[in-house]
Amino acid sequence: MNTHIVWHQSTVVRGQRERQNGHKSFILWFTGLSGAGKSTLAHRVEQLLFEQGCRTYVFDGDNVRHGLCSDLGFSAEDRRENIRRIGEMSKLFVDAGVIALTAFISPFRRDRDLVRTLVEPGDFVEIFCDAPLEVCEQRDVKGLYRKARAGEIPEFTGISSPYEKPLDPEITVRTGQDSLDDCARRILEYLEKNGKINLKTTR
Repeated sequence: MNTHIVWHQSTVVRGQRERQNGHKSFILWFTGLSGAGKSTLAHRVEQLLFEQGCRTYVFDGDNVRHGLCSDLGFSAEDRRENIRRIGEMSKLFVDAGVIALTAFISPFRRDRDLVRTLVEPGDFVEIFCDAPLEVCEQRDVKGLYRKARAGEIPEFTGISSPYEKPLDPEITVRTGQDSLDDCARRILEYLEKNGKINLKTTR
């Protein structure tokens, strides 16, 4: 970083934005194998939060790679940079008073842990979408596992590149067997229990 760059402090701060929005801001970080249901679940949770009047935004792995990270590949180094960028972007959204939901495979623990260090304690909620590889392969809605097995996609997580499961996530949802609404409900219950939202009074 250029040493001549100086952070400019906003006159409107996060706490004021949160009070105006009527809820706290934080990151919901959905991680899991391709096909585990991360994006589907993230968007369902966003819909439920939106219906409660919360200000939200979903960062989807594929969508981000169409723009912000379109210059990156899928090597370990590029994956790390991809997560770093979205972590920094999510941090800005938290400062803006918005609930940032991110749906990324994010296969490496140290990359997810790095994002956790970017924000205040409690602002990073790691959600492990636990679906066995065989279930994800059976779904294979994008045909990616088939191509990976055929050697057409190198460094594919779960096949030729590892996925490191979270050791102590805030939430684990069994997306391989439980319904979408059951998983979403579990997340909202956690958020309310931990004082992130108030489902009775949020507007």
